[in-house]
Amino acid sequence: MKQFAVIGLGRFGASVAETLAKKGQQVIAIDKDEELVHDIMDSVTKAVCLDASEEKAAKSVGLDKVDVAICAIGTDVESSILVTLLLKDLGVPVIVCKATNAAHKKVLEKIGATKVILPEKDTGERLAQTLISVSDTVLEHIGLSENSSIIEIIAPEKFVGQTLRDLRIRGEYGVNVIAIKKKKKVIPPKGKEIEKEEINVNPQADDVVTKGDILVVFGENDKIAGLKNKG
Repeated sequence: MKQFAVIGLGRFGASVAETLAKKGQQVIAIDKDEELVHDIMDSVTKAVCLDASEEKAAKSVGLDKVDVAICAIGTDVESSILVTLLLKDLGVPVIVCKATNAAHKKVLEKIGATKVILPEKDTGERLAQTLISVSDTVLEHIGLSENSSIIEIIAPEKFVGQTLRDLRIRGEYGVNVIAIKKKKKVIPPKGKEIEKEEINVNPQADDVVTKGDILVVFGENDKIAGLKNKG
C-alpha cells in the first residue's frame, strides 16, 4: 500500500483523494480552506487544514514521508509552484501536479514535477487509478475501458533469457505483448556514451527477453493484475 498526499481539495483534488481512499490507499488530504477539509475528513485517512508551502507545516503532517504527492491547487499558480518546489526539496519520489494551462504545465515540468496534467483532459478518478496501478515495475498504465488496459512493465527476472514462445505469456497469463522496448548504449562519433531506446512494435515468438526490457502489454485488467503479481 502506498501513502498519498493530495494538496488542494477543489473538485479535482477531492475526486482524486476520495477515489484513492475508496481503493484502500492511505491518503492525507490538505487544503487551506477549513470547509473543504471538513467536507472530506470522513472519506480519507487524515484531513488537515494548513499551508502546504510552509516546510515546517508540511513536515508536521508527514509530507516528507509519502510515496506520491498530488498538487491539485487550482488557479493560484504561485502557490502551485511553491508547493511543487517544496515537495521536490522534501524528496517526495513522485510528484503529480495539476496545471491550469500549457504555460503553467511547462513551468511545473521544469521545476521537477514527475507528471503534469490538465484537468480538462484527465479526470480525478482516472488519475487515481493510474497512480495505484503504477509501481516500481509498472511504468505506465493506460485504462482503455472499465475492463481493459495497456501497461508498460519491466520484464520480471524470470523472463530474462527466454523467448516469447518459451514464456507462453498469452497462454499462461491471458494477455498480449504488443511491443518491447529495449535500452541500448550508443557512442556517437563525438561525445560520451548515451542510452537509446529502441521499440519493437511487432515482437515475434523467437524474440528473446533481455534484462531491463520493458514489455508493453494489453489485456483485461484482472489478467494484467495476475501478470503483475506473478511477475
